[in-house]
Amino acid sequence: MRILNSFQKLGAFSILFVLCLSLSCNTANNNSKEKNMQSNNNPSAKIIKSDDEWKKELTPMQYYVLRQKGTERPFTGAYWNQNSVGKYLCAGCKTLLFTSQTKYDSGCGWPSFYEAHNNEQILMRADNSLGMRRVEVLCSTCEGHLGHVFEDGPLPTGVRYCINSESMIFIPNEDEK
Repeated sequence: MRILNSFQKLGAFSILFVLCLSLSCNTANNNSKEKNMQSNNNPSAKIIKSDDEWKKELTPMQYYVLRQKGTERPFTGAYWNQNSVGKYLCAGCKTLLFTSQTKYDSGCGWPSFYEAHNNEQILMRADNSLGMRRVEVLCSTCEGHLGHVFEDGPLPTGVRYCINSESMIFIPNEDEK
């Protein structure tokens, strides 16, 4: 509840400020395939693209999840039961989001993490859709929908980031390849 309570305290002014700030930033688009597989080293640089640009760069399922706030069915995503060592990047902009060190099996059918790689690389927003009160998790760079966060995770954080496989790209560590 402490995550939800903090959102209620933000107020309309704070939310409006964050939205204005995110809309005012823009970065150049680099289509190089080599660059596309590397982690975004500047997560503070916002990436804003048109729907047509996103549709050209993402698979239909990635577009549905990242841009339309969809979800994949439980136990169907590529990473829900993956145990390899590596890092998870945003499928939209390649920002580093999570590492395998904080991934765990929550039994929910989606990849679960108890901690983000860097809290500045994710955004959390109140989500009251579908008649539920949840906290949505988004990439802070491209504002792609990743999933939701819940307060039923393991120590040390007590949170569970329930993330769609389609919203991420997994890069194994060099010694795992």
